[in-house]
Amino acid sequence: MAKINKTSSQKIYDIAIVGGGLSGLTAACIFGQSGFSVLCLDREDKAKTLAANFDLRTTAISYASRDILTNAGIWNLCADHAEPILDIQILDGSSSPVLLNFLSRDVDGHAFGHIINNRDLRAAQHKRLTALKNVLHHDNVTVNDIEVSSDYASIKTDNGETYHAKLIVGADGKHSFVRTWLGVPTHEWVYGQSAIVCCVTHKNPHKNIAVEHFLPAGPLAILPMADDPKTGAHRSSLVWSIHGHDRRMMDCDDDLFNLALNARFPKFYGEVSVMGKRAMWPLGLKHAHTYIGDRAVIIAEAAHAMHPIAGQGLNVGMRDIQVLHDMVAGARAAGNDWGNQNLLSAYQSRRRLDTTAMMAATDFLTRLFSNNSKILGVARKLGVRAVGHLPPVKRFFMHQAMGLGFSKRRKLS
Repeated sequence: MAKINKTSSQKIYDIAIVGGGLSGLTAACIFGQSGFSVLCLDREDKAKTLAANFDLRTTAISYASRDILTNAGIWNLCADHAEPILDIQILDGSSSPVLLNFLSRDVDGHAFGHIINNRDLRAAQHKRLTALKNVLHHDNVTVNDIEVSSDYASIKTDNGETYHAKLIVGADGKHSFVRTWLGVPTHEWVYGQSAIVCCVTHKNPHKNIAVEHFLPAGPLAILPMADDPKTGAHRSSLVWSIHGHDRRMMDCDDDLFNLALNARFPKFYGEVSVMGKRAMWPLGLKHAHTYIGDRAVIIAEAAHAMHPIAGQGLNVGMRDIQVLHDMVAGARAAGNDWGNQNLLSAYQSRRRLDTTAMMAATDFLTRLFSNNSKILGVARKLGVRAVGHLPPVKRFFMHQAMGLGFSKRRKLS
């Protein structure tokens, strides 16, 4: 990392965020909401990211992440597009009955989370950013170098601009430039699975039930969405993990795809049909050896990318954002430098347990459920049923589904 001499000719931002995805935009909003001067550098084109066909995925916003989005001034702008998850059903095997139910009534009636289209969440984030005059969002810009001094860091972009900030936050995804610049190695592997993502319609209401159906090739998640605003059709989001990169289910016509869906969906949905296009992503795990460097920190998928089996990837990143924000705000209140190594080391210590535990849990579940072993199949069923009969254990797993994390328990309100 190159060292630079301090100059005072340009503004020094409190926070510079590299990356304009869901995590980067949330970070920009929550720091901006707290009065920090924020620069967000986004390699994507804003208009493109807001187009209906840019991102077909939905996001599971946990109970805890909803609070974070509320604190950032985002949730009230997108809540009407979000559908609550009131119950979760766990199934195992091609003809499995429900092995385990997580019911909202067991957590004082609180929704476990909400399902929202990524584009609706992103639109709300951009709307919030436009109202925050202390936040500058630049799209269509790529960071190509970073230099640091004892007091601030400088970011150089492909359009020849240089920006200064007291702290750089790398929220630039699995292929993070900031992580590469820091020279941080990663621990990673692929699962030999890909996820098919699409929206489906079904004859009967979903009753705000989320289904996690464990199949030998990988989990099939069915997540409740709001009814189609134009047609009133009942909708759910599908995340279907399959072996390898087999494109037969991606490339087949809708009639064949619908036959496959109807063979796998619980009967209470009624007839199921795909709605719109399908997309496909390879699945793997990636974990950075460290989250911090000189005046820099990496968060969300830049630091940890996991299997979507529990729908917690973005939610773990949201906890990164909240903890970092709270620590930086505390340093400002005390008159301290929030880019110093003591603060960043303390941040890493607070986040390491939660992220490592969640990644280990998702990896374990993926390997446990994605196989044809009859012995493991019997053990799985016995174990899942046992959870249902042990209230403290069941509550623990329900708290994880709500995004309350491994490292901190909090009273539901």
